[in-house]
Formats: sequence, structure tokens, C-alpha cells
Amino acid sequence: MSRKVTDKAVGNREARHAHVIIVGSGFSGLGLAIRLSQQGRTDYLVLERGSDVGGTWRDNTYPGAACDVPSQLYSYSFALNPEWSRSFSKQPEIQRYIQGVADKSGVRDHHIFNCEMIGAQWNAADARWEIQTSQGAFTADILVSAVGALCEPNLPDIKGINDFQGEIFHSARWNHDSDLTGKRVAVIGTGASAIQIVPAIAPKVAQLDVYQRTAPWLLPRGDREYFGPEKFALKHVPALRALYRAGIYAARETQVVGLAKFPPAMLALEAVARAKLFAEVRDPALRKKVTPNFRIGCKRMLISNEYYPAISRDNVDVVTDGIKEIRANAVVTKDGTVREVDAIIVATGFHVTDSPVYDTVSGRDGRTLAEVFDAIGQQGYKGSAIHNYPNMFFMLGPNVGLGHTSMVFMIESQINYIADAVEQIDKLGLRTVEVRKDVQDEFNVELQRKLQGAVWSTGGCASWYLDKHGNNTTLWPDFTFRFRGLLENFDVSAYETTNEPVAQAV
Repeated sequence: MSRKVTDKAVGNREARHAHVIIVGSGFSGLGLAIRLSQQGRTDYLVLERGSDVGGTWRDNTYPGAACDVPSQLYSYSFALNPEWSRSFSKQPEIQRYIQGVADKSGVRDHHIFNCEMIGAQWNAADARWEIQTSQGAFTADILVSAVGALCEPNLPDIKGINDFQGEIFHSARWNHDSDLTGKRVAVIGTGASAIQIVPAIAPKVAQLDVYQRTAPWLLPRGDREYFGPEKFALKHVPALRALYRAGIYAARETQVVGLAKFPPAMLALEAVARAKLFAEVRDPALRKKVTPNFRIGCKRMLISNEYYPAISRDNVDVVTDGIKEIRANAVVTKDGTVREVDAIIVATGFHVTDSPVYDTVSGRDGRTLAEVFDAIGQQGYKGSAIHNYPNMFFMLGPNVGLGHTSMVFMIESQINYIADAVEQIDKLGLRTVEVRKDVQDEFNVELQRKLQGAVWSTGGCASWYLDKHGNNTTLWPDFTFRFRGLLENFDVSAYETTNEPVAQAV
């Protein structure tokens, strides 16, 4: 059943109404829009705050930006890309792929770009969501959050950072008008973005200071360009693309044994990382600085063949003393050292467990997501629904993240679940669906039980995987095919439901 997008009154304003509204058009929001379109629906809208599809791959355009999942696995299963140029794709190629999928699917007409959600409240009387945006008011019977976890830059709380007189920007908001050639540059952070940025800019800057709080584990990056006959075969033999994809998936899935089932098994991978570190960092003092003090996998594992050689350059220093303050033209560390700089690149990641978006969504009892999560932690049901938020679903919700393989696999699992939920809601004539609290609680007790034995809990590190309650609310602690099985169909029995009122005969 497909309904029309219409206009309805909200207070004194006219609001545009859709049966389903999706907020965000990265891999998850775009994928769900395509699935709804494949179901024959025209009664949905996608609200995207940016000027195009792509999400994190639209926004992260810093030098060296690339994916750490092999290309053949980093795509929709229903739109395998025959044009990948290399085994690990760079940002421009991934963004072109996403744009191409959007164009071919014909869903752009359902998008409203440059439309940022400012707030959303559940209206119990009308059983609909009322949404305020930068382009006016909207209402929806079903609201889907597809804003993603890596969309809100996390700026460090450092004394004097606002007083810096040079160029300063976050890695996810790269200033392409800035020319760093010959300048003294500071990079704050040594996470996934930083280890790509540092090798890209080190050869052209005069001096590069890399401020490291925690040394990451690095593994070899098996990246290469596809050779000519291989490109031809991948383009013209779909079975070969499927074979590559299956092989990569199976190989990556073996890491779950060490990550979530038997952490000592990670020692073999750690030995590879240690050998790489020893071979690529010959200076003993520097090697000591960048040797992690936790079990590999406890924090995000990174891949790079260029980072260690870059920090070994004469014009690069790794600084491990904490930052005390930032002055107009310098960074001051806690040992009192003053290092003058012309530019600062903030590569400190994103708000994952404390996204500002959580402050904007109010549920059935009036509490925002931020208030609910503050009280009980970031909990949900199958990463796709949260008690107190009727008729709302989440792409990449609590405990859907991965540390070893493609998030697109998890995204497609959720697309299956949410698209089926929309169909069941219409088929059964349901007015509201809200996951039962007892079901959500039981799901999370089992989830945290599994996480207790995982490397993220036993590996001796603190990471952004954990919320303020000390719980890992970010990662899925099992094989991804089990997640796929759990979300194969919408389990309406796990939800409290109300029915549409029956029309009375006149």
C-alpha cells in the first residue's frame, strides 16, 4: 500500500506529510529509500542536511581519505560496483559510487537536500511525528533516523583553542582553501583519519607535530590497483565479483573468534602488528612511543603502509605529553614545552555515544533520546528500535557497529527489518508500534553478557566504544550473519501495538 505525500496542518503552520520520513542519506538512509521504492512506495521522503547523498563519504574529503574495508565488500549487495579501480577504494571513488546508485535507483526525487532536522516530537493524539527542519515543518506516521554514528565532529575541550589565530579545522570539515605547504602544522589525534592525513601532508609541510594520546595498533594495508585483465573480468563477469565478495567476507568474519569469543586468539594478529612496527620504525625511542599498551582489537584496528614511515621523517615529531593549552600561535604541553604552529588539524573523531541529534528527538513521555540514554545508557532492540519512541526506527542504532568488516552488511540487515516493519504496519492496519520494555531489557542483558568476554572488555583499554556507564553500546558482539538472521523479518510480537480506528458507517 502506498500513500501520497500530502500537506497537513501543524498548529498554525502547513506541514508536509509523508507516511515514512527518513532522516539522512548516507549508505543507510539511501539504501532504505531504495528498498521502499522497490516495494512500489511513493509515500516517503528523505531529509538530508547536506547538498547531496553520501553522508560520511560526502563530508570527509581530507587528503588520503580512503576505506579500510576492501572495495568488493564495501557496496550494496543489490548494486555491486563493476568499476572499482583498486582493492581499497579512496573517498572520491566511493562517493561517486553512492551518487551513481542514487541516480540509477531514481530516488533523488524523494530527497529534500539542505534540510536539517532541528527537532522531532511524538504526537500521541494524532499518532504521528512532528518534525521541525531548516526548510519548515513535516509530519510522518513513521520516522527513521539514518543520521549515522560518524557525522558529528567531536571537538576537544582544550583551554584556549578558540583563541588560536592560525588556521584550525576538523578533519571532517577540511578546508580545501588552506595551503599547508611549508607551514608548521599540528595534528591532534592518532585515529583512523589521522593515520591517513599524516602521510598525505608530511612531505609538504615544514614541521608536523602529531599529538598522540593513545598509540593505535596498525596492520598491513593490502591495497593495490587492479591490473587490466582483472578489471576487465570484474566488470564483465558478475560471478567473479560475487566470489571476491564472498571470500573477503569469510576471511574478515574469522576475526570475530578473537574479538568476541576467545580474545587470546588475537595474539596471532598482534604478532603481525608488532613485526610491522619493528620493521617500519627503526628508532627505538620512537618505537617505544608508538607501541600500544593494550590487546589488539580493544580499540579500533587501523591499517596503513604509510603512517610509520611518515612519522619517522625528520620533519615529524610524535608528541605524547598531554596538551595543556593552545595559545594564539602555539600548542603548550603539560611539561611546559611551547611548540609554535601555523595550523591545527583536529582529528579527534566524532560524537558516537553522545550525538547532539539525541537532544532533538522527544518520545512518548516527552523525554529526549539524550535524557533516556543519560539515565539508562544507549540501549535499543536489535539496533533498530527503542522503547518510548513509537513508530520510530533507527539505522545504525545501539550496538550495530563493527570492528572488523563492512558496515554495509549490517545496514542491509536493518533495511530488511525496517522495510518489512513498514509493510507489516500497513498490512495489519497498525496505528502504532513500540518495542516492549521487557523485550528490550532482555535483549540488552544478553548483549552485555556476550560483551563481557570480548576483547573490548578484557583488552585493557578505554575507547569511544563505551558510554559513561561503562557499557559497550557501540559494537555487535557476534558473527554478522547472526545479526542478519535476527533481522530477517519484523517480529511484531516484540512490540506493543494499537490498531487504526475502524471507520464508522454514516
